[in-house]
Amino acid sequence: MKEIFNRRSVRKYTEESVSDEDLKSLLQAAMRAPSAGNEQPWEFIIFKDQETKEKIMKFHPYAAFLNQAPCCILICGDLNRRKHINNFWVQDCSAAADHMLLEAEHLGLGAVWIGVYPAEERVEACARLFHTPDHVLPFCIIALGHPAEKPGPIDTFRPERIHYEDWNGTDPE
Repeated sequence: MKEIFNRRSVRKYTEESVSDEDLKSLLQAAMRAPSAGNEQPWEFIIFKDQETKEKIMKFHPYAAFLNQAPCCILICGDLNRRKHINNFWVQDCSAAADHMLLEAEHLGLGAVWIGVYPAEERVEACARLFHTPDHVLPFCIIALGHPAEKPGPIDTFRPERIHYEDWNGTDPE
């Protein structure tokens, strides 16, 4: 799948808005992600308001480019959907975010993942800003738009990080 190898974080966008059709496709892709016990704990808040983005930029040290993104999606985890005591919602929301990033690449959009969880101050600030109930935790923000720049693919394959059978195992070939 070429999207996996071509996807890069994009932080500069044109002023063109993201269509409702593309938003629906992004959310459908996110909701097709695997989840532990089929809990599907994700919730999504779409926001475009410039004032909201500026508020986030005040408390999030790595969100300075949000003012350029025409559209953002806050992915949250609903703890009430847990069937198990474990926090698998984190992996589930990660998979949803990754599906969304890959669909953005497929649609020709630019996107970047902005971490919120587990930084407590970011989680609390987002929860206040978006009025989420106590059982819904902000996880990450996906900034979206039509790319004003398109970084080329990079090779991140590192064979030295592959182990066979145990930590000391080497390639059998």
